[in-house]
Amino acid sequence: MLGDAPVEYRRGGLVITTDRRRIDPDSALELLRTTFWARDMKGEVLARAIQNSVCFALLDGPLLAGLGRAVSDLATYAYWTDVVILSSYRGRGLGRWLSECMLAHPDLQGLRRVALLTRDAAGLYSRMGFTEGPGSLVYMERRP
Repeated sequence: MLGDAPVEYRRGGLVITTDRRRIDPDSALELLRTTFWARDMKGEVLARAIQNSVCFALLDGPLLAGLGRAVSDLATYAYWTDVVILSSYRGRGLGRWLSECMLAHPDLQGLRRVALLTRDAAGLYSRMGFTEGPGSLVYMERRP
């Protein structure tokens, strides 16, 4: 488990926290199962992922209204994954705020690269300074 100290950001009655203890695993799993990329995620897999990444929970009181994770060595590289806002909270700029908080996290400063994959949010990320990767590189993966 990462030993990072929790960070909090506030906007009105909403809070974004990196305190893993405040992320209800069942709510996180339910939220992620609304996405195309994590529909079949298992609870034990998500629990391990949360323990081994910098997590950002968007909370409205006890309600988990959004989630984001950064998988990183905390020195050179971070990969953003599982960034999602609860459907009833979309359209309020919360995805942008969550992304801004992820970029501002003190342990994720000075990195050479922050990467992500997106199917439907390229517009949001391009407004945040993300660009398409170099055309000469080939995205590759290994799926056992």
